[in-house]
Amino acid sequence: MGLRQSEHAIARDASEYWEDSAGATWKADSHWRDAPVFEGNDLWHQIGARHLAMFQRGARMVQFERPWKRVVEWGCGGGANAVHFAQHCDEYIGVDVAPASLAECADQVAAACGTPFKPVQIPVERPERALDLIAGPCEVFLSFYVFELIPTPEYGERLLRIARDLLAPGGLALIQVKYDDGRWRSRPRRRSYKTGVAAMTTYRIPEFWQLAERNGLVPEAIELVPENELDRRYAYFLLSKPC
Repeated sequence: MGLRQSEHAIARDASEYWEDSAGATWKADSHWRDAPVFEGNDLWHQIGARHLAMFQRGARMVQFERPWKRVVEWGCGGGANAVHFAQHCDEYIGVDVAPASLAECADQVAAACGTPFKPVQIPVERPERALDLIAGPCEVFLSFYVFELIPTPEYGERLLRIARDLLAPGGLALIQVKYDDGRWRSRPRRRSYKTGVAAMTTYRIPEFWQLAERNGLVPEAIELVPENELDRRYAYFLLSKPC
């Protein structure tokens, strides 16, 4: 009890996990269309459709009316979100640590629409590498089912700074996290990445709001999903970059 690992050690274990695409639960964790969790149902398509509708509601609320020239999705996985959002932009940029997921996402986008897809692979240990690989700003930044997989809450602060730097002034982000509801089991794990992939990092809702503000993003709204078909305690933060 009380065991903690360093962020470096957790990031190393995370890198090993995502490089092994043959793992039993890997496709499910990466939201590939042919993962067992999506067999015999329409959940894979519903995931992206729900997120697109959520983003559009938020965009209307804050009067975000500009064209989506470039959309960046942090942690694109198998393309469940990309196939819906890519139909509304001129270029879709998928960022992921797993080359196999980038290839799968590219195939799914190509099958869904003609929007160019740009794959960007980054190392777990150095997410800031994306800033060198993505030339120019984006209007929309997305990240779903990713922040609970990252090594530590502090690592998430680095991702918020990346989102801020990638967004054009006036751009909009929709970022989902798992929230800490006060129970011991809902706290950040900070240990044993491979045995708790989807429960590694959580945030108290006010904490993430303040974290976004501290890193140059303006919280506009929160939508809570206490439970769905995949898991529990989801919070979606709509964030803007000041003009």
